[in-house]
Amino acid sequence: MKLSWDVMSDSSNSLSRSIADTLAIASPTQKALATRALSASISPNTLLPLRTDFAFADVPGREDAPVLVPPAQVQKRSITAGKKGRFALLHALAHIELNAINLALDIALRFGCGNEDENNKGHALFPDQFTHEWLGVADDEAKHFLLLNERLQALGGSYGDLPAHDGLWESALATKDDPKARLAVVPMVLEARGLDVTPMMIEKFTAVRDFESVAALKVIYKDEVGHVDVGRRWFEELCDREGLIYEETWQALVKRYFKGVLKRPFNQPARSKAGMEPPYYEPLADWYEGIM
Repeated sequence: MKLSWDVMSDSSNSLSRSIADTLAIASPTQKALATRALSASISPNTLLPLRTDFAFADVPGREDAPVLVPPAQVQKRSITAGKKGRFALLHALAHIELNAINLALDIALRFGCGNEDENNKGHALFPDQFTHEWLGVADDEAKHFLLLNERLQALGGSYGDLPAHDGLWESALATKDDPKARLAVVPMVLEARGLDVTPMMIEKFTAVRDFESVAALKVIYKDEVGHVDVGRRWFEELCDREGLIYEETWQALVKRYFKGVLKRPFNQPARSKAGMEPPYYEPLADWYEGIM
């Protein structure tokens, strides 16, 4: 697959253009494959100088299918030995993973790639490691989407066959100008929620002897721990720069920017493995329960 980024160049603008081009791809499968190719082409030692002005779209490319609908209109997803419920759940997960590709690419492009720190002119907002790590996350999410789409095809369909949730890009738009908020909401709320619910899904797919889907979910679960950790580390670095208390800052940002509800039960061992200890989320869960 041809890339617009010249791997022999150290141009942050050139890499930014390649990421933006990948985000703009409408075909989910082609986007996933392009993401994997882009990630594989970049050395972790690549230096990214300060980026000059670079404009890009706030909304990623997508095909007309799946039709996007409010969450209440998404098909219920009971897991049984029959194909219908399993297909619906795997389709919903594939939709989440496709959005996760877009979110990881967007955070690398929007806040990385030598993007200048508005509060420290002449310096990048994040070191090069930030960009490399988020492109690695995007590569994982692309792998996850392809695994899930393979399962959908094995069950007689493909991604796009069912309506899907229309609200998954809302968090990206709401936090497009605030890297702390983006890190607080996307990896530390949305991806952390995956740590809570995936073990239960693995149990249910195991009960109906769908071991191929179980294998895919185990790959996703293992990788998501690392993604939450990546988000948490960079969030805490930004807090350190401003002398902010991690937990209090995170809770305030989630209250402001996250439109959902932080729900129990939590997978404390997995969250702790990613560096998110209970003082982050337990007080906030108490707050949500108090206002409902």
